[in-house]
Amino acid sequence: MSKKSRILFAASLLLTSYPLIADTTPLTPHTAEYQVNYGSIELGRARYILPAPDGGVFEYRFDSDVSLLMLSDQRHIRSEFTLKDNQLVPMRYSSQRTGTGPDFREQAAFAKGQNVVHSRYKGERAKFPYDIELFDPLMVQLQFRLDMAANKEELHYTMVKEGEIDDYAFRIVGKERVNIDSGSYQTLKFEVVRDSTKRQTFFWMSPELSYLPIRLTHFEKGSKQLDIKLLSYKFEQEATLVTPLIEPALADTVKPENIDSNNTIEQ
Repeated sequence: MSKKSRILFAASLLLTSYPLIADTTPLTPHTAEYQVNYGSIELGRARYILPAPDGGVFEYRFDSDVSLLMLSDQRHIRSEFTLKDNQLVPMRYSSQRTGTGPDFREQAAFAKGQNVVHSRYKGERAKFPYDIELFDPLMVQLQFRLDMAANKEELHYTMVKEGEIDDYAFRIVGKERVNIDSGSYQTLKFEVVRDSTKRQTFFWMSPELSYLPIRLTHFEKGSKQLDIKLLSYKFEQEATLVTPLIEPALADTVKPENIDSNNTIEQ
């Protein structure tokens, strides 16, 4: 993979006490749009959307469109989950990538009733034991925000990603004021914990905005590769969250053969 391709790939992947905006939480329906830069070059935009839950089921969406010279990368990611005792319970995950180079899809079905997680990445199938603390790569961002709002100290997460089980840990660096084009924000600064300093990722989250991410920077061998900044956000404060008394069991009936090549999970 060329350096420019790696930059686009990383940008697509990399795309929180204090008083909050009245009545908002990390699960309050909202939209947030970001500008993705490589140095001083704007690569494109990314958007996160969390609508109000439907029948107790949340659907978190991510869409990005980034390009550099003749290279392009578009991604559309969806995560479905429920909520129980401040813990997100994953159901289904799908990701589709198009652009320069090979297109590919990734899917996961968390079949709690079968005690198994079915995964498909680039046509390769895998199966993992179900775990209540196993997340998908998109919804884990919201779980992180929920944990920060609850003052949770341990920031360690396990997720199904690219057909494997990955572990990620984070540490709080400190408080920091962030001034960007969309405004000035009081934030907490975090770092992704890694064994090596060759790759460093920092991000800033605003406690006043229910720990919404404000900025992310990624360094390779000390050189800044990515700079992602919040452009705009909107909380739908009139919406109310309803936690179902009984968790939907849609994913419990999913079989591995139902994860198809059209990026849908059939019942």
